Amino acid sequence: MLKLLRHKPYTVSFSLAIAGVALSIWLLLRVVLSAQVGFSQLSMKELLGIFINGFWFDISALAYLVVPLLLISLMLPNTLRHKIWVNHIRWGVAGFLTFCLLFGAVSEYIFWQEFTTRFNFIAVDYLIYTNEVIGNIRESYPVPLILLGIALIAFLIVFTLSRVVRFETRQRSGKQKLGLGLVAIALPLLSFQCANVDQMDFSQNTYANELSGNGVFTFSAAARRNELDYDKFYKTIPQTQALAVLKSVGVNRKTTSAIIATDNHALSKNAQQLEAYLGPFKRRPKNVVLISVESLSADYLGTYGNQENLTPHLNQLAGESLVFDKIFATGTRTVRGLDALSIAIPPIPGQAIVHRPDTDHLATIGELLEVKGYSTFFIYGGYGVFDSMNKYFRGNDYKVIDRTDFDKTTIQSENVWGVDDESLFNNSLRMLDQQVKTQQPFFAHIMTTSNHRPYTYPANKIDLPQGSRSGAVKYTDYAIGQFIKQAKTKPWFKDTLFVIVADHCASVAGKTKLPLAKYHIPLFFYAPDLLPAGHYKRMASQIDIVPTLLDLLGTSDAQHFYGQSLFEAEREQLPERTFVSNYQALGYYKDNMLIVLSPKREVEAYRVDSASLEAVSAPVDHRLLNEAIAYYQTAARAYKHGELKEYFD
Repeated sequence: MLKLLRHKPYTVSFSLAIAGVALSIWLLLRVVLSAQVGFSQLSMKELLGIFINGFWFDISALAYLVVPLLLISLMLPNTLRHKIWVNHIRWGVAGFLTFCLLFGAVSEYIFWQEFTTRFNFIAVDYLIYTNEVIGNIRESYPVPLILLGIALIAFLIVFTLSRVVRFETRQRSGKQKLGLGLVAIALPLLSFQCANVDQMDFSQNTYANELSGNGVFTFSAAARRNELDYDKFYKTIPQTQALAVLKSVGVNRKTTSAIIATDNHALSKNAQQLEAYLGPFKRRPKNVVLISVESLSADYLGTYGNQENLTPHLNQLAGESLVFDKIFATGTRTVRGLDALSIAIPPIPGQAIVHRPDTDHLATIGELLEVKGYSTFFIYGGYGVFDSMNKYFRGNDYKVIDRTDFDKTTIQSENVWGVDDESLFNNSLRMLDQQVKTQQPFFAHIMTTSNHRPYTYPANKIDLPQGSRSGAVKYTDYAIGQFIKQAKTKPWFKDTLFVIVADHCASVAGKTKLPLAKYHIPLFFYAPDLLPAGHYKRMASQIDIVPTLLDLLGTSDAQHFYGQSLFEAEREQLPERTFVSNYQALGYYKDNMLIVLSPKREVEAYRVDSASLEAVSAPVDHRLLNEAIAYYQTAARAYKHGELKEYFD
């Protein structure tokens, strides 16, 4: 090393030097992330593909990033190229760009800890909601120390580079400037034409595919693909065939406008039919409190096999509840869970519906119950502006309450993501007590936040330290236990069904694209005066909760949803199936087979072990493929054509 530093500096162009720094940083990041995944998770062929594909994506990203440097070099007058002060500026810019590249690598590393993916559309969203995201990072990590470390490493890199190379200062001829201009135009065009984010999928191992990517490249691809048109990117079948397939599996798909246009006699008759079957319920609930718990994977709960005693209160509650053994979340983010728990449709590709424009007056459970005289609430411990939650729920006739509506004296602790769950539940109880005075039944959807990084909560509540996922899970469990304890003292308790469900799991990382075990979530129906304890053993989806609740409340609206009314499905022995997805891959699981639909009209099939939920590649079952397409295609078109509206303007 010392010999290299004493060597006469090599003359290189400024753009080439920065390109070398970028490639080195990205290579090192890929090595670090691969080591973190574990080389035992990767075959030699996959490792080779990671670094060959990775280099391709790195130079494809560089094709865009070097363009400004080439243009500056092109425009710099020859009379200034050899000036000492210009050279100092070059080194200053080199230091700044190195800092930016290192900052990007550290950001990718942190993002990988949360999602085990390269930058995707979630990262694009995070740029919009900077207050929550930056605040979350500041509370979770020692940001000043990290920035200082990045600056120090950037300085050392540039200092070392200055001893090894010097920047080219010779004058450029007209031909050379023309050549630079043509290169600046050609590089991004070639990259755009030849490199595609879909090329990451070179193996069956999702870890390997993600590791082969480049964060800059995947981020820009996600920004372009934030909303994916199903018909353009995914495999389709004729719409008449899709509707026939749905009918064959028990989904008599109707638009909500058709339901609302139905005459009163038909609605009355349907309501009488619904009255005849309540499943295990002794009588109908008057009110519903739906608690969606942030990131609560089923495998955190003792009821589902965990041995760490993280959820003593929920474990006790399970003994008094109807526990659903095999419920799966539709997606990997809160907004996907909110889609499922409000509009009850399979997850359509791209953005969740909650986060899209023109989502007012959809046929959500809140909108439908509000029409029937219920007071409907969405109560959130964080800032509801995040992910457009306030806009979505207000536009669908919920009364929205978030942390900004809580009296500051009622908040024990808070972080940038939200108030502690106890404070959320205490405020919710006060609001529900006020609501009962109106004599109106209520439907309240309460969304927690404590089980989210930075994992902070009030002191002296549990026996685990703050700052860890395990501690946050145990605190959330404690808060739910306190909420139920207080609710039992309320006069409205005996008429209320409490539904406890996760919005999604804590992690969905796995070797396969959609690892089913990582979508398994808890679901409890707790109403000791209405419902005996027990277990519901059939497999079901998060989207089945809404139609089940509407049936239990005696409405006639459950029929238009894609989800099954669970007790009716059990009685009629409808086929068991579930839906899982990430931001691009759409999964349909049935008969121990998982069908995965992906962009470029790709289809994959996996045979799934019913006990471990481990999956291995298998031939495509075309019957199940058509069912998967029918669900996702009709759902995407229904949203696109306004058929999910409660009414047409």
